[in-house]
Amino acid sequence: MSNLADQIARFRNMAQEDPDNDLAHFRLGQFLMDDGQFAEAAKSFRRTLEITPEFSKVFQLLGECLVKLDQKAEAVEVLTRGWTVADERGDRMPRDAMEKVLNQLGAPVPKKQVAVVDDGTPGTGFRCQRPGCMEGKRAVALDKVPIPDAIGARIARDICAACWTLWWKDLGVKVINELRLDLSSEGGQFEYDRNMREFMGFETEPAK
Repeated sequence: MSNLADQIARFRNMAQEDPDNDLAHFRLGQFLMDDGQFAEAAKSFRRTLEITPEFSKVFQLLGECLVKLDQKAEAVEVLTRGWTVADERGDRMPRDAMEKVLNQLGAPVPKKQVAVVDDGTPGTGFRCQRPGCMEGKRAVALDKVPIPDAIGARIARDICAACWTLWWKDLGVKVINELRLDLSSEGGQFEYDRNMREFMGFETEPAK
């Protein structure tokens, strides 16, 4: 079995065993997309958005799949909605990528939000940068760097305590178990880090 086929099988198994695992559906969609299975990838991305409606990167990839499937009207609808979600969250990279595709399709691009009016409700003052974070104004910053390296410093700066806890105590454990990762090996640590970056919304390194 090829590495790509193996990854598809592993993440499909993860998604089936835990239907509410947005990371599993997201990663499955990415690998299916890499394999040219755009219709199946679109199904995974749709499920991801059902679980995490504010995951802006997923709108981008779903829209790109629909373009590949020659479903222009739906692609424009998805990309337009995703652009708005990304703009409201300040997710510039997926927003700009979706804007580029909308331009290529000859579709109008929504106007950027001038300002977000504070509704007066109390908040912590910290804004989590993870696409799909549901904490909003309740987001609380980590009280220390969780990993003693550059990625740990970035997590402490950009990611809320709730999202880190979700990864560290739940999804990260599932990734290790389902993918049977040996974190003492370079390959196992690389795959773990790559999945963590995907969950955090950080750009990932190319696969080895």
